[in-house]
Parts: sequence; C-alpha cells; structure tokens
Amino acid sequence: MKSVLDQLREMTTVVADTGDIAAVKRYAPVDCTTNPSLVLAALTDPASEDMIAQEMEAGRKAGLTAGEQADKLTVALGAELTKVVPGRVSTEADARLSFDTDASIARGRAIIADYAERGIGKDRVLIKLASTWEGIRAAEVLQDEGIDCNLTLLFAMAQAVACADAGAFLISPFVGRITDWYKKAQGVDGFAPDQDPGVQSVRQIYDYYKSNGIDTVVMGASFRNTDQIKALAGCDNLTISPKLLDALGQENADLPRALSPDKASGMAKVTMDEATFRWEMNADAMATEKLAEGIRNFDADHQKLLKVIGDRM
Repeated sequence: MKSVLDQLREMTTVVADTGDIAAVKRYAPVDCTTNPSLVLAALTDPASEDMIAQEMEAGRKAGLTAGEQADKLTVALGAELTKVVPGRVSTEADARLSFDTDASIARGRAIIADYAERGIGKDRVLIKLASTWEGIRAAEVLQDEGIDCNLTLLFAMAQAVACADAGAFLISPFVGRITDWYKKAQGVDGFAPDQDPGVQSVRQIYDYYKSNGIDTVVMGASFRNTDQIKALAGCDNLTISPKLLDALGQENADLPRALSPDKASGMAKVTMDEATFRWEMNADAMATEKLAEGIRNFDADHQKLLKVIGDRM
C-alpha cells in the first residue's frame, strides 16, 4: 500500500514548511518557503555555510546595513531553494510593513528585482504578506503587475473573502494556531478532526472559493498533527513541516479525499469593503488576537535575525 504522504500527493500539492535545503531535497515538495526564522536556521546550517559566507562578504563590500543584509540573505536562501523545488518559493516581506501598503508594494517589487538579478523569474516566487487590510491592498497592486502573492496569517473568512476580491494568487489559512486558541478558550485538550476549529475554518474557505469559481489557491498551514492534514486531504495545497512529512511518509493506511471542488455547497458570494472587513475582524476575538500575535512573532524573529547579522558584520 502507498504511504499516506504518497496518497496525499495525488490529490494535493505538498509544500515543505522549511527552508532547510537538505530537508527539501529529502521530501521533494513542489513549493517551499523562506522567513526570518528559517534564515536564522540557515545561518547555522552547514549546508548553507558557503552561500551565507558569500552573501555576508558581498554585503560588507557593498556597505549594507543589517536590515539590507537580512533582505539579501532571505532572497539568497530562496534562490538556493529554487534549485531544488520545481515550483514556487514564498518569500516574506518584513512584518513591520504589515500596516503600510505603499512600503509593502515597494518591498515586493524589490524582492522580485533581487531574484531577477540572480537569474530567477517572478514565476518562481510568491511575495508573502500578512492578511491585514493594508497587506491585502498591497497584494492587489502587485497582482496587477504580474507579481503573485501569498497572503499569510489568515484566520477568518473576512480575510479570505478580501484576499479573493484582491485577486491574490494564494492564501495560507493557519489551522494549528486557530486550534490552539480554541483549546485554550474552551479548556480542552484537543478536538476530533472533523470538529477541529482550524480544520473547519479551512473547509469553509475552500467551500466558499469553489462555490464561487475563485481561482485563489487555498493552502492550509500551521499543522499540529497528521489528523488535521488528513482531514484536509484534497485541499489545493498543504504546507507541512518535516516532522509531519516524516510521519505521513511512514504511515500506511487508506487516505480518503476530504475536500473536492465538485462537492462545493454553493455558498453565496459576499461583498467585503474596508468597513465590513474591520468590523468582522473586530468581532472575531480569535482572528484579531492571532493576527496581531503572528505579526509580533514574525517581527521578533526578524529582530533576532538582525542581531545575528549585525554581530557577524
């Protein structure tokens, strides 16, 4: 019998939630990602030692600041990853830009320009932005310029609707972080897969998109266990950590398809303007708290990266 991972690959695009080049080679995902925490890991990864040394030396000669060097390293790692995956590398914009549309647009363009200097076309890259109102508006502009975006830190239907309206290429609803919030709020140890609030959120978004012919890719992210992944088998994309990829690869059992476009319920399309978006986010304590926490944590990782780079420089 095929492993659960092999069966999953037949119905879902599997993305590696890691920037570890050795792990990416081992699991052979279609796409992968970079972010400050993954660049931090690369700084101590022997497999990335030569690339890091070259980038740091070039940065010193160019007189780059720690922030500019961090941006260069992020793209350099992404460039290395394009050599081992056939698809896209999601490359994160600085979390501090999450509420600045113009700065997010400028950063997205700069990332694409840096990749282009390394001989990598924009068709291999996704610009990763937080699903704030401002981030979504930045994605709308970038998409119109042919620069595809991954809207991350997505916890609510309001965000998913706004991202679809903006023509975002891909969204990353965070399953595990939603589950974490509800476990704490309800004082429970866990949920059965079908009752898991994180799983239910992605299923609802997927249903809305497929019911309305929305092309935006739904990529479930932030998984806590393999049961959550199995409960979303058939989702467009799923981004999975090496630990959970290992577990799925070692399990031999039948994997039924949980999501399929032809099973869409026919949900009605809704309108999402800024006032409605902000009201619905305000009304959703989980989404508001997890979005803010996610941006803070991304920034904390970025600050750690800046310190390590500053020390090395």
